[in-house]
Amino acid sequence: MLVCATGFASQAQNITVSGTVKDKQTKEPLSGVTVIVKGQSGGTSTNSDGAFTFTTSAKIPLTISASYIGYGVVEKQVTGNTANISIEMEAAVVLGGDVVVSASRTPERILESPVSIERMSAATIKDIAAPSFYDALNNMKGVESSMQSLTFKSINTRGFNSNGNTRFNQYIDGMDNQAPGLNFSVGNIVGITELDVDNVELLPGASSALYGAGGINGTLLMTSKDPFKYPGASFQYKTGVNHVNDDNTSTKPFNQLDVRLAKSWNNKFGVKAAFSFLQAKDWFANNYSNFDRISRTVKPGDRNSDTNYDGINSYGDEVSQNMRNVALSVQNATIAGINAGSGGAIPNIKSLIDGAFGAAIPTGPQQAGFLSSLPAALRPAVQNYFPFYVGLKANLIPDQNVSRTGYNEENLVDYDTKSLKVSGALYYNFSSTIQAVAQANWGTGTSVYTGSDRYSLRNFNIGQYKLELKGEDFSLKAYTTQERSGDSYISSILGSYINEVSKPSTTWFPQYIGNYVGARAAGQTDAAAHVFARGVANTGRFEPGSNGFATAKDQIMNTTISATSINAADPTKSVYGAKFDDKSNLYHYEGMYNLTNAFNKVVEFQVGASYRIYDLNSAGTIFDDLGRQIDIEEYGAFAQIGKKLFNDKVKITFAGRYDKSQNFEGRFTPRITGVFTVAKNNNIRVSYQTGYRNPTTQNQYIDLSVGGGSQRLIGGLPEIMFGKYKLDANKPFTDVSYRAFLASAATGTPNPALLQQYTFDAKGVRPESVQSYELGYKGLILPNLLIDAYGYFNQYKDFITAVDVYQNVGTLAAPTFVKFGVPVNAQGSVNSYGGALGLDYLVGKYNISGNVSYNQIGDLPVNYINDFNTPKIRYNLGFGNKEIVKNFGFNVAYRWQDRFYWNSSFASGEVPAYSSLDAQVSLKIPSVMSVIKLGGSNVLNKYYTTSFGNPMAGAIYYVGITFNP
Repeated sequence: MLVCATGFASQAQNITVSGTVKDKQTKEPLSGVTVIVKGQSGGTSTNSDGAFTFTTSAKIPLTISASYIGYGVVEKQVTGNTANISIEMEAAVVLGGDVVVSASRTPERILESPVSIERMSAATIKDIAAPSFYDALNNMKGVESSMQSLTFKSINTRGFNSNGNTRFNQYIDGMDNQAPGLNFSVGNIVGITELDVDNVELLPGASSALYGAGGINGTLLMTSKDPFKYPGASFQYKTGVNHVNDDNTSTKPFNQLDVRLAKSWNNKFGVKAAFSFLQAKDWFANNYSNFDRISRTVKPGDRNSDTNYDGINSYGDEVSQNMRNVALSVQNATIAGINAGSGGAIPNIKSLIDGAFGAAIPTGPQQAGFLSSLPAALRPAVQNYFPFYVGLKANLIPDQNVSRTGYNEENLVDYDTKSLKVSGALYYNFSSTIQAVAQANWGTGTSVYTGSDRYSLRNFNIGQYKLELKGEDFSLKAYTTQERSGDSYISSILGSYINEVSKPSTTWFPQYIGNYVGARAAGQTDAAAHVFARGVANTGRFEPGSNGFATAKDQIMNTTISATSINAADPTKSVYGAKFDDKSNLYHYEGMYNLTNAFNKVVEFQVGASYRIYDLNSAGTIFDDLGRQIDIEEYGAFAQIGKKLFNDKVKITFAGRYDKSQNFEGRFTPRITGVFTVAKNNNIRVSYQTGYRNPTTQNQYIDLSVGGGSQRLIGGLPEIMFGKYKLDANKPFTDVSYRAFLASAATGTPNPALLQQYTFDAKGVRPESVQSYELGYKGLILPNLLIDAYGYFNQYKDFITAVDVYQNVGTLAAPTFVKFGVPVNAQGSVNSYGGALGLDYLVGKYNISGNVSYNQIGDLPVNYINDFNTPKIRYNLGFGNKEIVKNFGFNVAYRWQDRFYWNSSFASGEVPAYSSLDAQVSLKIPSVMSVIKLGGSNVLNKYYTTSFGNPMAGAIYYVGITFNP
């Protein structure tokens, strides 16, 4: 009864606020203006006559805030009558007037944010020069990206960048945008279209105390437009070109269409729909540097000069064998085969030949004479064995590796990029403060992604579907993410298996070595003998463009990895597959309540809780889920309390969150922040934040063959490492000691004593964590000069990395090694530190901006692989004017970053320094409510790459028209 009485009392205290909004100069009514009570959630927008009306539980006196794209925010105090309020807005760029939500999960001025935050408004997005708002995120302070393809980019802040960034969270309308099977966001392939973006907020650094697992390096939140505030129809069409002066291909077209429709009725029911389609030719990954997979570095040489060449972006040449080991293997197999074929009459053919010729090397006629003395059935085997016998005895076979001939990426992956995004939502307002939303976002396309391999994502799609009920002080939300891999496949496996179909490695390597020995015995030089041997071994190889290549490629890329079956007795009956079949899902439920009003605003207090399930379904092509179901449950809860002190000059906030995953121990992540107002619109902020991330779904349950079948990646949970692969009972050997053993084996006298066992943690892989300290300042030095600066220090523990180990599944006398890649935690802690400075300066109607960021890693623990993957220095410069003359504006953005070293599971090497210039000019046509824009990204067409092993990107030049922006 008390709850009901309180509810009726609260309803009785609601007041109605109404009025009109006009342009200050023209006195014309403004439609679509957002009008709220400052410090309260909810509100409304003006209709076509500029009128607004809504109810609120706020008490008089109160402050009305009106905001509109291209206009300065207007705040008006109401101390008496709340009807017929007149508001006039002036077109302007106002610094520091933005209101943000993500920093504290409650609305606050960006100047008063307790942590560093970057924001991009709808007005900013209208004027960007980049082809999309997602591309323009690079212009934000401290933000960097890894571009794997035209439509696939990973955003990051403060170091430890990666291709699929599992340390950075991304949300769209409150939905975690990660792909459940990958555990990271797939750029902007699915989700939000440019015309539907209301704002973008980015939090650099840790944010687990408010948002849970992940996001230890940053969190990006994108919010779409509400149909009540942004009604009407709009469309945007861009057409242009890329691949200008590209050595890989001729100039190609670039086209994109965006459409948005929104309608509301009686401020009760609203509906919206958005559509976006992009089509272009993707950038080419053509780094053919020679990669040494032992030292994880680039080495000199190419296919012509290095017999063991392994090109970064060529696939199939990962398959490599030691020449002496192959010769010894052929020798041992021949001895065993002849022993069996002769019924034990010839137990060791090598010894028999040694006895016949002593220390001499048998010539061709001598070999023929020896063959004639043997039973006819044994002669072919011995004749095939003679080159290896001669090569080993005469020391003609070098102790070096040779690799198979690979295929360039452009011949294996689909570069015909397509991206289709559709979204829709239904809104119902139960009252002025309570709203229900049903929303669906779905995206599909063809792209290329870099992980431990290059993945060709064909017809890949993700759907997100949400139900939400939210009010002034609460929100309840349930959503699901449905990932479907479509026709996607792994390029290196495809390249390797095309080789296997054309000629199995069990035939190719012996052919190569046998012909090499023959050429050397005939007097050819080492280099000439290698050329001859490769030419013979490659006989019958499927060349790109041939029918054999096309047939094999089509069969392999449309056969799943789990269907692969190698028939050693008859290789023609082997089945090869490179396709993965991922249909993983995520289900998430959360609720939050703001008790600030219940405490009469004496303190700000919020609580919330969440529960999610990862439902993994890859049919054994990625995860260890062939014939079994894998679900991972996680739950968590948080609370945050804040209080203003000393006449509102100081605000202290405490937050903490507890999270538990079924596979790991529970984790508590606290946060403490303070904001100190040193003068009006000038604030110093200080914070201590913590963050963590669980091992990804792949870190836990992956079971995948990669590197052309030369390695198996497995999950770091005990049930996989120990239960399935027995890495505890049959301990594997370290990578370094295995290499030493191979070196000894190449001499013909292998030394097992060189092998050193690797012992895994009995609990398996565990979460990694970070503690982050930050000091910052943001303020208006002058009404037209905004400064934002910060410095940070991060300390990471239990970094999730990986080790390569070799398990002997044979015997000591006849060892057979299987290579495993296993996620583990690095020993010790890793420190990083840095800072950034940003300036925004208004000169009349001109906006001048610039920012610079510095990031550095501290001392590294022993044996830790440095994957900081971040330039020390990067900066951005911007210059623009929305209306330099009537209806004509422009915007220019320049960025530069220093060179740095990139380490990843795919490849490692130096990324050169680069600069890029984006520019656009725009013409407004008010009579038809349209804007024509001419622009381009990287307009100087200086090709660059953001991460090693990924494509070089050139210019995109475009012209676009936008109706009703």
